[in-house]
Amino acid sequence: MDQAQIRIPVQAPSDASGREWMIANGLAGYASGTLAGGVSRRHDGLLVAALPRFGRTILLDRIDETVRLADGSRLALFADCTVEFRLETGLPVWRFERDGLVLERRVAMPYRQNTTVIAYRQLAGDGPVSLEIRPWMHFRGNDGQADQPLHMPSVVHADGDRVEVTQGPYPPLRLAVRGASWNLSLDGGRTEEAFYPIEAERDYVPKGPVWSPGVLTVALGADGASLVASAEPWPTALALTADQALAAEAERRRRLIAHAHPACRDGVAALLVAAADAFLFDPRGRHDLVARANAVGDDVRSVIAGYPWFNDWGRDTMISLEGLTLVTGRPDDAKWILRTFASYERDGLIPNNIPDGGTDGVYHAADASLWFFHALDRYVAATGDRDTLRVILPTLRRIMDKHRSGTRFGIGMDPADGLMKQGIEGYMLTWMDSATPRRGKAVEINALWHNALSLMARWLTEEGDAAGGAQAQADADRARASFNARFWNPAAGHLFDVVDGEDGADDPTCRCNQILAVSLPNAVLDPDRWDAVVEVVRQRLLTPHGLRSLDPAAGDYQTSYSGGLHSRDFAYHRGTVWAWLIGPFVDAWLKLHPGDRVGARAFLTGFEAHLSEFCVGTVAEVFDGAAPHLPRGCTAQAWSVAEWLRAWSRTGEA
Repeated sequence: MDQAQIRIPVQAPSDASGREWMIANGLAGYASGTLAGGVSRRHDGLLVAALPRFGRTILLDRIDETVRLADGSRLALFADCTVEFRLETGLPVWRFERDGLVLERRVAMPYRQNTTVIAYRQLAGDGPVSLEIRPWMHFRGNDGQADQPLHMPSVVHADGDRVEVTQGPYPPLRLAVRGASWNLSLDGGRTEEAFYPIEAERDYVPKGPVWSPGVLTVALGADGASLVASAEPWPTALALTADQALAAEAERRRRLIAHAHPACRDGVAALLVAAADAFLFDPRGRHDLVARANAVGDDVRSVIAGYPWFNDWGRDTMISLEGLTLVTGRPDDAKWILRTFASYERDGLIPNNIPDGGTDGVYHAADASLWFFHALDRYVAATGDRDTLRVILPTLRRIMDKHRSGTRFGIGMDPADGLMKQGIEGYMLTWMDSATPRRGKAVEINALWHNALSLMARWLTEEGDAAGGAQAQADADRARASFNARFWNPAAGHLFDVVDGEDGADDPTCRCNQILAVSLPNAVLDPDRWDAVVEVVRQRLLTPHGLRSLDPAAGDYQTSYSGGLHSRDFAYHRGTVWAWLIGPFVDAWLKLHPGDRVGARAFLTGFEAHLSEFCVGTVAEVFDGAAPHLPRGCTAQAWSVAEWLRAWSRTGEA
């Protein structure tokens, strides 16, 4: 595979209808759709802009594209001519052929602009060719139901080769065409019902209205033609020609790949370096956050957990940070992410998530704050940036103090044994609480707690606080002793998933969480039990796409994450495969077999075929527990991409 390229033959629209594409703009805005030129989700759109106050907003749903030949005949571009889809540095390219006519279509979003550029070029064929483009729109939040009423009447303002469309309270959608010649035919507006098949599969409203003001017709001259769709002011939206925008974005992505870890500069890894870029964003619409950061000379960054519907989540961000930023050669982004989340700390917690369009965090997570220590450790180890450690250290002290004394949601250290407990009715506090309550002392929470205490002991000692360091080390030693006394299940030969549950019982379920007791840098599990845990996980939970969340032998194991909301929630952590867990598994394997990089890398090769399915060029959130392990959930997930990249870099040449 060439650097960050992938090619997919498309024989007919039906051949591509199950696969999707997605690009992002560095602001959390994006463009997405099917390879067949349409949309399959209510979240899809050619321009989904990240807007202050409104959050991610669909401004341009899709366009219908028709080729008009010199003899007056017409061809529907995707229905009649599609032969190939490919990615170049992660950017989508379509090739169309019919009776000697060859056309190419490219899509890009200029970095940190709410703008989409669609460029067309005629590569072969006789006679003048023009394109008729009908834009369809329904201004609404990207996660809103599809059947929301249109904001009518729409206001359309045309001025030369520029068109502005305004609906409801949203800023205008600006459309501009470039070509040898063009015209706009306003037909009074047309409304039709759009169908989103994946919403039907997921038991959501599958239909909703879209509206079009008319048809844009543009001639394909020697320099091609283009459509620009933007929520930016005209000077920004039109600052670059289509060719310049495409070239600039391709060059930016080539530079990203060139700065990545040497093992990640070609082939599948290079493609995923480009994919990783989609998740890193500048939350500039959070004006109060930006103002506070800028006042002290800082910047702000965050991580979208998954496209198309997740926003930034603390847990996902901290797990993803090393793979998305340090492996890809972007340490400054890592620094600003860590400082941004430190500023969100409240009562010893960093946010579980930050709602789209908002500035205040939501804090019900027992693990996000503990993953924060891990992410900071990986950053300092990679960069040596002690200044950032010192800036964040007071926040770490508050987190530790609150966890020792107890904070919100029942999160706190049990004074009887030094282990971390959590749980309160109505809140999902661990990463796998969806329809799977785990109130009590969860295995991965205590692995993270021990790791955080161990890191804090070292950092405080190095920064001159010997007493604080000694206290943290004593707490770490106590937690480790209690963990090994309480969590080992001799009858099963693996770790309990939860001890001291709501009914006082221990949960003997074989789950993926136990791998963190081995994989974390400061492993809480005694080394003489590492092999048993890794082998149980390998035999029962490992798949080509990550780890199952539940042993298939369990009575409530679910083979597929599909169907309506209730069915999906029930299966989410009862067998569904999670791609991100391949990273901790590789870490644990290399602890047991430190010289076996070849064997460790073999666990990653199953992802290569996946990059040509589902959302092409990236990694899905989850997969079915049973073969063939169909991809499900979010089409592009930050920690799935990040942990594959991190594990790939670890298993490269020494």
